[in-house]
Amino acid sequence: MSSEAPDPSDVEARTVETVRIEDEMEQSYIDYAMSVIAGRALPDVRDGLKPVHRRILYAMHEMGVTSGSSHRKSSSVVGETMGDYHPHGDSPIYDALVRMAQDFSMRYPLVDGQGNFGSMDGDPAAAARYTEARMAPLAEELLTDIEKDTIDFQPNYDDRLQEPTVLPSAFPNLLVNGSSGIAVGMSTNIPPHNLGEVIDATVELIENPEATVEDLMEHVKGPDFPTGANIVGRDAIYSAYKTGRGRIRVRAEFEVEEWKPDRDRIVITEIPYQQNKAKLVERIAEDVNEGEIEGISDLRDESDRNGVRIVVELKRGANTEIVKNRLLENHLERTFGVINLALVDGQPQVLTLKETLEEYISHRREVVRRRSEHDLAEAEDRAHILEGRLKALDIIDDVVDLIRNSEDRDEARTGLENEFGFSEAQAAHIVRMQLGSLTNMEAAELEAEYEDVQDEIEYLTSILENESKLLGVIKDELRAIKDEYDDDRRTSIIEDVGTVTHEDLIPEEEVLIVMTEDDYVKRMPVSNFDPQGRGGKGIIGCDVKEDDRVTTVFQANTHDYLLCFTNQGQVYQLKAYEIPEMGRTARGKSAVNILDLDPGEELTAIVDTDAFGDDEFVTMVTRHGYVKRTRGDEFDNILTTGIIAASLEDGDELVDVEVTDGTNDLVIGTEQGMTIRFDETEARAMGRNARGVNGIKLEGDDAVAGLVATTEADERALLTVTENGYGKRTLLSEYRTQSRYGKGLIDIKTEERNGPATALKAVAPDDQLVIMSERGQIMRTRASEISTVSRNTMGVTVMDVEAGDAVASVDVLSVDVDTEESD
Repeated sequence: MSSEAPDPSDVEARTVETVRIEDEMEQSYIDYAMSVIAGRALPDVRDGLKPVHRRILYAMHEMGVTSGSSHRKSSSVVGETMGDYHPHGDSPIYDALVRMAQDFSMRYPLVDGQGNFGSMDGDPAAAARYTEARMAPLAEELLTDIEKDTIDFQPNYDDRLQEPTVLPSAFPNLLVNGSSGIAVGMSTNIPPHNLGEVIDATVELIENPEATVEDLMEHVKGPDFPTGANIVGRDAIYSAYKTGRGRIRVRAEFEVEEWKPDRDRIVITEIPYQQNKAKLVERIAEDVNEGEIEGISDLRDESDRNGVRIVVELKRGANTEIVKNRLLENHLERTFGVINLALVDGQPQVLTLKETLEEYISHRREVVRRRSEHDLAEAEDRAHILEGRLKALDIIDDVVDLIRNSEDRDEARTGLENEFGFSEAQAAHIVRMQLGSLTNMEAAELEAEYEDVQDEIEYLTSILENESKLLGVIKDELRAIKDEYDDDRRTSIIEDVGTVTHEDLIPEEEVLIVMTEDDYVKRMPVSNFDPQGRGGKGIIGCDVKEDDRVTTVFQANTHDYLLCFTNQGQVYQLKAYEIPEMGRTARGKSAVNILDLDPGEELTAIVDTDAFGDDEFVTMVTRHGYVKRTRGDEFDNILTTGIIAASLEDGDELVDVEVTDGTNDLVIGTEQGMTIRFDETEARAMGRNARGVNGIKLEGDDAVAGLVATTEADERALLTVTENGYGKRTLLSEYRTQSRYGKGLIDIKTEERNGPATALKAVAPDDQLVIMSERGQIMRTRASEISTVSRNTMGVTVMDVEAGDAVASVDVLSVDVDTEESD
């Protein structure tokens, strides 16, 4: 007979099934997902534990590592758990054990750790061989009565042992300690709560099954995090309890102290749950170094074993409210996303607060019922034995004679059953009785014990027969646990006075916005620049690159909405504070990081939308002399990618923009010093996509330099400044109104000394000006410093421009800007 194995190709399969690979993949993935969901990632609603935590506690229970025993090496606990119940590697088991021992992770730690179990700074725990652990007293309450058939057991992974499917859980651990985990396609994030509050709510629901979430919230005020801090607002808490999902804002606890004259410090004593303290301090320091948060002089972490203490010292004169709000927006406030997802009968389910407590009460009802049945069976067995002993005492002489005359124990036991009617259990017990138990004192004790057992049987029977009494037992046991372990609430709930927005954190101040040809942009406080006399050189206002030049300087308030017009006829909208604030010598930040500019697109004009009123127009002029008016409301909804403000012919560019009201005259000035004034209504209002109409007839290579809106009663002067730093003021009344599209009148002589005109502004004598050169020099002066002369003159030196430099832009400061020199 051949011993060779048969050729596999000759062996026929018993059955062959044809399945679609999509169906097989789908079913296999579902099986895998459910394995992760039920076997690892999600807690059971009844005891609030995931399998790994349940197995760790049960292993410690079996090892006798209770709160009353000595500590055992964590590696020993991990080894027992891994070897007997959880064959998934020692690292995840130890990580779970460590978390159950961390008082900053668990509201009520279930493991009493000894050694280095990590810190709020993210420091890892020492290796398992260096730390020791035992069960915390509260953890034993989760296992109370586990030996009384209160819960079901299942075979362990290799069928050698039995492990519990759930723990009896004498308190609602799911809510008390919370849970978090990520399964396949779902996740859970349940916050911890105060033990006493949860127990009170559970008792309330037992007494009043019709209680609403609002009723339960009379007891459960909200989550109670181990690290304290504050929950902002109650609406989010109610939403989370009502629906099972919600977003709760958690804010650090801090106070402002005056530690030196005119200097405050912010002391942080509690931080949001699960926030890494060391990284928090590090991120604050980074923001200070990068200029995101100003006014901080020193930052220290003075935390110790007694608690958190982070000290933020402020500079003299710093605005404490602004620094505090910046810290709140970026660092001291976090959102805790509540997802109250747990396993109910092995299936994941999002639960409300009431449903969670109802499931727990149902579990405890089953535990108490099974425990009562177990205790009742034992009590009845004991009563049966006691009845036999008492009966034997009544006929003790006959019993002793029968036993003495029997050959062995079996014959004595049989004789007792047959002669006197004892049961098998009673006979066996009587045979094992000692002679000392026949005294009168023993008989009295038996009588007393029998009465006690009968009382116990009656009590247990009443529990099983009376639902309200069973629920009363649950309530009493919950109250006993509350009396034993309750503590004060750590997390406070403060009123929501409104979300801190980024705008709230920005102080309102007048700033200068500077833009360059290469689209670098920044803002600087106007107060950085003191007024100077006419003809000064100014000071450095921007460090431009060698091949770049300043194109525009513009004054705005940090809270203004700005319409930013580009040379290509596009318009964008942004808040002034979105432009980064930088020092005088900084180059600025690329505008492409703020606005979605196309290649070659440059900002040429900015309009403050606060200037808009009803029935107003955005009036634009191009380099080739076209004028267009568009109603202001067409610029109300501007996309982040910008919208078209004007259509341009090839080679043309948008130069300047004014806001008009339909009653203005328009004054257009050119680089060669010509001006024309005409009624704005001569340029009819058009849509955004229109090109516009001719405004001024240009000669040769002349081009438009600027636009001014004025009225017949306007007593201001037209300020014209040339590239070489010369300029003059001429009363606007000297510019007579003409028809649109004429050559205009001579405004200023633009010979070699002056250079081309670069800016036109309408100014009053008390106005202040900001003049900026292409190389970044900036000068603040008063309009009254510049002479008022007639048209067709040379003007005077306004700014001393160095060789190779030129005036780039001029802007008029608003009258409310502080004119005092800065300190």
